[in-house]
Amino acid sequence: MTLKQLTGFLFIAGFLSPLNAQKRTEIIVPNLDNLITLKCDFHTHTVFSDGLVWPTIRIDEAYREGLDAISLTEHIEYRPHKKDIQADHNRSYEIASKKANDLGIILIQGSEITRPMAPGHFNAIFLNDSNPLEQQNYEDSFAEAKKQNAFFFWNHPGWDRQQPDTTLWWPEHTRLYDSGCMHGIEVANGYAYYPEAIDWCIEKNLTMIGTSDIHQPIQTDYDFSKGDHRTMTFVFAKERTPEGIREALDSGRTVAWYFDKIIGKQEIVYPFFEKSVQIEEIKRSDKGVTLAITNLTDIPISLKKTSHDPSLVYFRNYVLRPHTRHTLNIGFADNITGGDMNFEVENFLIGSGKGLNYTIRL
Repeated sequence: MTLKQLTGFLFIAGFLSPLNAQKRTEIIVPNLDNLITLKCDFHTHTVFSDGLVWPTIRIDEAYREGLDAISLTEHIEYRPHKKDIQADHNRSYEIASKKANDLGIILIQGSEITRPMAPGHFNAIFLNDSNPLEQQNYEDSFAEAKKQNAFFFWNHPGWDRQQPDTTLWWPEHTRLYDSGCMHGIEVANGYAYYPEAIDWCIEKNLTMIGTSDIHQPIQTDYDFSKGDHRTMTFVFAKERTPEGIREALDSGRTVAWYFDKIIGKQEIVYPFFEKSVQIEEIKRSDKGVTLAITNLTDIPISLKKTSHDPSLVYFRNYVLRPHTRHTLNIGFADNITGGDMNFEVENFLIGSGKGLNYTIRL
């Protein structure tokens, strides 16, 4: 076989490879009691709005990265490729549906309502028809999505193109919230993080969302060989179905995964941390205790000592590397036999700049 023939054979073989030849990399994080942790990205784009890939590519990417669910949220009002790609607002979902089904990816239909500030950009997901959202007034777009029982979330609330100086909550947002047209907010979007949104979600009982808002091929923005991952939402669902995801979103059972940060409400983040580590007492003497702490996840965990009995001597700062067993020595002074080992999990955020407080009782 000549080199030219071999090259041609390999080229054709690439097209004939079965779907299951793709390699899926599972994301290792814990399930909560009686709940399944689903890895989701509810904000992505394709060439059917201002993205740069075909819809089926988004499904391939999600499968390879270990995601369970995605949404193709094409802009309703902004479609720069419409001269080349003429279709209605449902077309990208229709094209991607078969591949999603073949690869076991849950595809949730959605669209992005793209308006100036205020109110800015919002995603409406769990739609069954995106076309009625094309309206002159944004209030009418929201009303059409609400008729379909959409789940609404505010996208990139601190985006500097729309909020160049300060991340603000506007009167328009109050009206949307009061009318049942705001159920969540992106606390993280791609490479951006919005601490104000965490506090709004806590104050107003809104669901915390993390998304990639990816427009280019995913590998253009993330170097997976170096351990990068897209920003996403962990949804703690009763079942791996669209209905299970919707029930969890409505109940606020989510955290956002942004770089090494987990961002969520304390009542979710606390059990998530407890399931992420395994703590064992190895040895005890009158001089102290030796603990083994294993990080069971793909996420580094940063610990910082907080207020404590000064007779208890342990680390100031410590990082639990993923899938690693760490041995920690805690010293006793002044003839004590135990006490509270208090620390902050710095990268498990439960408020703007506020890490989760945790205590190990020795």
